[in-house]
Amino acid sequence: MTRTWSTVPADEERYRPLYARVLGLRFVNPGGVLCFLFFEGAVALAVLLALAELVTWWAVLVLPAAVAAMVKLNDMVAEMVIRTAAQVPEQERDRFRRQMEPVVGRASVPSTARALSGRVDVAGDPTLRAARPTDSTGEGERWPDPSRHDPYR
Repeated sequence: MTRTWSTVPADEERYRPLYARVLGLRFVNPGGVLCFLFFEGAVALAVLLALAELVTWWAVLVLPAAVAAMVKLNDMVAEMVIRTAAQVPEQERDRFRRQMEPVVGRASVPSTARALSGRVDVAGDPTLRAARPTDSTGEGERWPDPSRHDPYR
């Protein structure tokens, strides 16, 4: 088993929690508190369930082992995701980054968009005419009055 894909440098491996080292986690790096919750928390939960006679005492052994198996499975899934992502060509990554960047800016409002008594003059502006639904006469609907609370009056 090679450690070429490991996200933890070899010199820092000895400072990792014992739980992560015993499971051989390479991509999931839980801290000390999380490792405590994974192991001791699972044991405490199993003891409480056994004392409440909801499960047998075998759960004290089985529950921490099941939690450890799920953590190891999560590490293996993370490895597959990272390996698959490493195979994506650079231009695809750049295209994805461009698509996912948020677009921040301001919308320009033409000066003809002044609302007078709830109506907008759209005669000279095709953008405003196309953005608003029209009735059968070709005239735009009335915009709701912002000072009113009920837009259906």
